[in-house]
Amino acid sequence: MGDIATIAYCGPAAVPGDLLTRWNFDPLLVAALAALAIVIASGRVANTRAGWASLVLMAMIFISPLCALSSALFSARVLHHVLLIAAVAPLLALAFPVRRLPSPPLAALVGIHTIILWVWHMPAPYEWGLASVPAYWLMQASLLVSAWLLWRAIFASMAQPGSALVALVATLAQMGLLAALIVFAARPLYAVHFASTAAWGMNPLADQQLAGLLMWVPASLPYLGVGLWLAWSSLRPVEPTA
Repeated sequence: MGDIATIAYCGPAAVPGDLLTRWNFDPLLVAALAALAIVIASGRVANTRAGWASLVLMAMIFISPLCALSSALFSARVLHHVLLIAAVAPLLALAFPVRRLPSPPLAALVGIHTIILWVWHMPAPYEWGLASVPAYWLMQASLLVSAWLLWRAIFASMAQPGSALVALVATLAQMGLLAALIVFAARPLYAVHFASTAAWGMNPLADQQLAGLLMWVPASLPYLGVGLWLAWSSLRPVEPTA
């Protein structure tokens, strides 16, 4: 299988014996999260709880040993991406709706986010995204910003939920298709993880299949939850005003 690759940002692939020591205290990252904490603590957010929850999740994604584990396992990397686009992004959209910022049509946002998600999970762009620190942060920023814009537009459309429901269904469909392609691939596709899965009791194909299942099932829950809430809200009778 060759040597274990070193991921430019998260470092060498973690092994079970050193995982709990592999915290990432990158000064620039810590400073950025501290700045976000100051903004949230100042009350300059639309939803303080959502702001704090997004901060905790980002610390888990980028500071905790999940970062090092995602160097070893494609499934951990997909969990990282799922948390970023399906948990952090909607929480940030609630905390920072930035209503003064113009929003493109929902259909365009779904298309842009779909393209970004699919491109970064193609083997060649995926490996390039882990090969240098700028490429790594381009991957993270493009996934998060495109997801934040999409969730922001969905939440802004709640008064007229039809378009928001269509956007949620379309996003679920494209994520499900991408997950299915990853799960049912006949061979492992992500060479950067080929040599690092054995330490975790998996072969590369099993790791890839687990990654696809994570994208297929847990990732769908926030979209399903918001979609069901929107559908239920639209069916509720409007109470007459006094």
